[in-house]
Amino acid sequence: MSTENEGTAAPTPPAAPSAPPVPVAASTTPEPSSAGRPGAAPVDASAHEAHPPAPGAGTEPTRQIPAAAPPAPPAYGQTSPGAQDPYGQTPQGQAPYGQAPAAHGAEGWPPPPPTVPAYGGDGGHGGDTWGAPLTAHGAPAPKPKGRGGLIAAVLVAALLAGGVGGGVGYWAAERGNDGAGSTTITATTPKDLKREPGSVAGLAAGSLPSVVTIEASAGDGEGGTGTGFVYDEEGHILTNNHVVASAANGGKLTATFSNGKKYDAEVVGRAQGYDVAVIKLKNAPTGLKPLPLGDSDKVAVGDSTIAIGAPFGLSNTVTTGIISAKNRPVASGDASGGKNSYMSALQTDASINPGNSGGPLLDGRGAVIGINSAIQSAGNGGFGGGQAGSIGLGFAIPINQAKNVAQSLIKTGKPVYPIISVSVDLQAKVEGAKISEQGASANELVDPNGPAGKAGLKPGDIITQFGGKPIDSGPTLISEIWTYKPGDTVKLTYLRDGKPNTVDITLGSRVGDKP
Repeated sequence: MSTENEGTAAPTPPAAPSAPPVPVAASTTPEPSSAGRPGAAPVDASAHEAHPPAPGAGTEPTRQIPAAAPPAPPAYGQTSPGAQDPYGQTPQGQAPYGQAPAAHGAEGWPPPPPTVPAYGGDGGHGGDTWGAPLTAHGAPAPKPKGRGGLIAAVLVAALLAGGVGGGVGYWAAERGNDGAGSTTITATTPKDLKREPGSVAGLAAGSLPSVVTIEASAGDGEGGTGTGFVYDEEGHILTNNHVVASAANGGKLTATFSNGKKYDAEVVGRAQGYDVAVIKLKNAPTGLKPLPLGDSDKVAVGDSTIAIGAPFGLSNTVTTGIISAKNRPVASGDASGGKNSYMSALQTDASINPGNSGGPLLDGRGAVIGINSAIQSAGNGGFGGGQAGSIGLGFAIPINQAKNVAQSLIKTGKPVYPIISVSVDLQAKVEGAKISEQGASANELVDPNGPAGKAGLKPGDIITQFGGKPIDSGPTLISEIWTYKPGDTVKLTYLRDGKPNTVDITLGSRVGDKP
């Protein structure tokens, strides 16, 4: 793996109780809206990140035009030619429109009383139902069930659907009105909102004071923003090399804590191949609290993670996720392959973006298990750089490796790399890491006095395992070698003429980055 740092018309509503529905024109139909040798490289090469493109555009939902509203009925108590009164009767003293009035006493005159209103109310006539016949006892006949009952049922259902809260409020009000006392129900809020120390909020609160936002700039104004964290009480800050590289030679470097205090800083040492750097605060304050370091070898897939950093310059940003995978071979750098950085990375789905680089990746206890260094971004298959955003594929340098590098940089200012002294063909289409056969003499491709030469390896051999882990490419081999220290003895398996061979190899060393 390589890197680079809503129509349909509305139905006619029901008529009001005082007037029958008036026919209306059909509703309108909704109208939709518009809308060295190429491919050969030494095992200890190094580098930085590339720039993915911006995300694509989305689509817009279709707008809907609402149906036309029905015309309003005539006002209550008013009539128009040919119109009936609100109860379906022609007004007294007026013939239907276009007809002569009937003679006095003729059939149909005087007109009958109006029919019972649909709502069945008292209509202001002393409480009796207007126009309703009386029973033998002089009491009004029982009201028939009809539209009013249906409406009431609907209203009851609506009230019930309002929920328990509304019902309780109504009940309490009724109790108050009948004089039997009242009940008040109020919500309660805890006096103190406490967060457990082991919660994400608790861990973040304890870690943020030890995380800094780094601003680096060269003399020509080039630079950027990254993250780092307190490594020791002397003021050493651990971060990525690519965060501070622009200020390494006479540039300006500052570190700002979460409380807003800013300090000038200087580069102590850089390891381009590992993409690790150490800087130190000038006039460091007392009481610095280093973040505790965990054991990245004991991390398991599924473990919780917390990433802290300054994505796109937004300092003190906290995101969470899990460990998605381990031992991901990641090579980040320029297209030439001459200055690459290699890591056997921890993969996490915690949101990591440009500006998170150099920040800590914490475990569920708040201990640092890695340094956030690269992301996979959609579009160009690269990592890191540009204005790309997180797609849930972030990679961190395991802290066990970064700690060893940091100690060397603090002591000597230079990195030390374990090597096997062979040239690897990075473009070979084989399942493994092939030792180059061309581009230089045999002694340059495999140093006879180096670790691989002494173990009997030759140009053309294909390394398939290193330390018991499968090797599928040159970058994977380099990433695995650099998880060890010089002097470690490791088992190596290679193929020669299709036959596997396994040997023990003692790793050599190289001080400093290649020019």
